[in-house]
Amino acid sequence: MNFIEELRWRGMLHDMTPGTDEQLTSQMTAGYIGFDPTAASLHIGNLATIMLLVHLQRAGHKPYALVGGATGMIGDPSGKAAEREFLSEETLRHNQEAIRLQLTKFLDFESGANSAEMVNNYDWFKEISFLGFLREAGKHISVNYMMAKDSVKKRLETGISFTEFSYQLLQGYDFYWLYKNKNVRLQMGGSDQWGNITTGTELIRRKEAGESPVREEHQAFALTTPLVTKADGTKFGKSESGNVWLDPALTSPYQFYQFWLNAADADCARLIRVFTLLSREEIEETERLHTEAPHLRLLQKAIAKDVTIRVHSEAGYELAVKASEVLFGKATLETLRSIQIDEFGVIFEGVPQTDVSADELAACKDITDLLSVASRGEVYASKGEARRALVQNAVSINKEKVADPTTPVPSEWLQGRYILVSKGKKNHLLKKV
Repeated sequence: MNFIEELRWRGMLHDMTPGTDEQLTSQMTAGYIGFDPTAASLHIGNLATIMLLVHLQRAGHKPYALVGGATGMIGDPSGKAAEREFLSEETLRHNQEAIRLQLTKFLDFESGANSAEMVNNYDWFKEISFLGFLREAGKHISVNYMMAKDSVKKRLETGISFTEFSYQLLQGYDFYWLYKNKNVRLQMGGSDQWGNITTGTELIRRKEAGESPVREEHQAFALTTPLVTKADGTKFGKSESGNVWLDPALTSPYQFYQFWLNAADADCARLIRVFTLLSREEIEETERLHTEAPHLRLLQKAIAKDVTIRVHSEAGYELAVKASEVLFGKATLETLRSIQIDEFGVIFEGVPQTDVSADELAACKDITDLLSVASRGEVYASKGEARRALVQNAVSINKEKVADPTTPVPSEWLQGRYILVSKGKKNHLLKKV
């Protein structure tokens, strides 16, 4: 697989320095991407750059993931309108370990010569004094050079501290250290990182070759991928509740799956190329079938399946599909019966629930009482409202229509304690206690 050609047809190549393609086709090359440990989980905005490392390794090259234990204490000013708050060392260490575990889902750390490796820039920065860093890096990059970077220019009006101003120099030194100690020749990232990345290539050039033309053995390369945006130009990667995280404790497999399933048709051609590992032939065939029957949402389902399995496992995907069928699809009573007790909390997260006591149940003469009296008006505000909904065939109990207001209270409770009430497209769970 030709790495550059793979990125090109997938629309994942934004810019690269001269000679990058020749370097990658001539020999196995080590390349890296840095991840900022400001949260305990990566999100799907990070996933686009993770896919750069995935394709790099699939093409036979060696990927490095750098977790910025040192630079994370400062914060990258790129794309930020104001300075971020500092995190404690304890918080950063926790975040670093969580990110490391997430990256093992995408990269092979035991594949021989091109095994992925993870590094932490705190390991080398902790040994460098302030004066030592000024001698090692500061003297080689001019203030004029640093001021010309977009990440700095955009902050000059609002103000930028020396701490954030120095970030590109720290990131540049990361590249130099990896170049010297790990033979890393390539740094990659999102298009907003171009300035920081090229500071690294410039630092390597100046430290290794002075001001003379750089020799081939001293070359270092930069490559960026476009930031993923929606068709309307807005930022991609957030749901109504905020970031879509890779950690299931922050974004459940069901919520994660639904995010991709709800993608607009206009965005899918880009999303399926950037975020899945489907081949060109598979993608083009799926697009053809989607065009013939767009209501089936085949593109969205293909993206959701591929990405959910890789982030959350096959079991996580199957549970997400089951949850979607239960809440929005054509699930049956048999589907509900198949749900295990430990799956209920995942599937019905966010669904309104009402506890029903034994006394309240004993007082119910029929289904109308259950929907109004026993639920304390949380399903239907009154008996009259419940009765009208039943007569109008607008109520399902455990996915089976109930039209007679005098129907007895169901004897079967899912897992012995739940009844699912569907009011049109809305769901409510009754829980026997």
